[in-house]
Amino acid sequence: MLNTLILNTEIQKFITDNLNSNTTAILLKGTAFKGVETRAIVEQIEAKKKCETKLKTWYNTPNIYYPNKLNIEQTSSEQTAHYKASLISGETLIDITGGFGVDCYAFSKHFKQVTHCEINSDLSEIVTHNYKQLQIDNIETINEDGISYLKQTPQVFDWIYVDPSRRHDSKGKVFFLNDCLPNVPEHLELLFKHANNILVKTSPLLDIAIGIDELKYVSALHVIALNNDVKELLWVLNKNATDSFTIHTANITKSKIETFNFPMAAEGALYTVYSEPLTYVYEPNSAILKAGAFNSIANQLELFKLQKHSHLYTSDNYIAFPGRVFKIEKVIPFNKKAIQKERIDKANITTRNFSESVSQLRKKLKIKDGGDIYLFFTTDLNAHKIVLICAKL
Repeated sequence: MLNTLILNTEIQKFITDNLNSNTTAILLKGTAFKGVETRAIVEQIEAKKKCETKLKTWYNTPNIYYPNKLNIEQTSSEQTAHYKASLISGETLIDITGGFGVDCYAFSKHFKQVTHCEINSDLSEIVTHNYKQLQIDNIETINEDGISYLKQTPQVFDWIYVDPSRRHDSKGKVFFLNDCLPNVPEHLELLFKHANNILVKTSPLLDIAIGIDELKYVSALHVIALNNDVKELLWVLNKNATDSFTIHTANITKSKIETFNFPMAAEGALYTVYSEPLTYVYEPNSAILKAGAFNSIANQLELFKLQKHSHLYTSDNYIAFPGRVFKIEKVIPFNKKAIQKERIDKANITTRNFSESVSQLRKKLKIKDGGDIYLFFTTDLNAHKIVLICAKL
């Protein structure tokens, strides 16, 4: 139950004033506010603090009521929410896994009417309150399981959005959509009964081949990274989908959005040309690497690849590239004597298709992190271990 006393002016001021305070100390000391436990106030402080960069609109809006910080951690960032909302539009959309309502807020800018379904009554009440503070009037909040709601409503929507959650935590391990709630593959017939278009958000841990196999009707896939950290896979489903769909990649940074698109079916059939390191070396952003566009990026941008498994590219002439670009100052063989001869005591180290980790190399070579020198430890087309000494452009 939402405790509205938390919204009192004095308590809201206390929350704002203590965003950078030691919350453990506040818990031990306690607060003198009647009707509100100290722990509840601390939860508001911790959750609001997490929104400072992730959800700026909520953070900067007065009288927002925050759920526990776990809900904030699990929700979309505002940047990725607005990006995904820009991909679709129409009259009506239903989000059957509403959560904290960040995605619905973004969708409301592109649809006339949005329906937010959330099974957790407290969270549904919080979202309803917050939409009023955000002055959003085209989102209907329904405290019900989204699948149950679809089973009893006759309404047909332009789009259905679903963000299934994993039933158990198996970080780093392969997981299947059949292991998530709701079970999207199991309910595809129901979903298509209520919309011709479905947008499914999944964790980037989902293997793309497994996703294609389970979802069956994939008409497009978007791989979304934020500041070079892959955050989500967005699967567009349509009953008329064919095998030849496009994979779209986007890396959202503070200054721009790097995009690269390629036909899924063509990737495996493309021929890649290999080369020794030339003048420039290119490192694709994480969205491209997750999408597996290893041959497509070389083919489209007319680049040479250093080695099949290195996923580094090279050229004599500079080209604009969706990722990091470096000028190669020197190429040396990987051996301690050759590296020590360069007298490098501080550098940024990256390994690609290399047997030793960054931490192992730092320890062995006594190279500190930072500075203007960039070292790539990799394997060339002749299977030789090499080091590229580079300057970042």
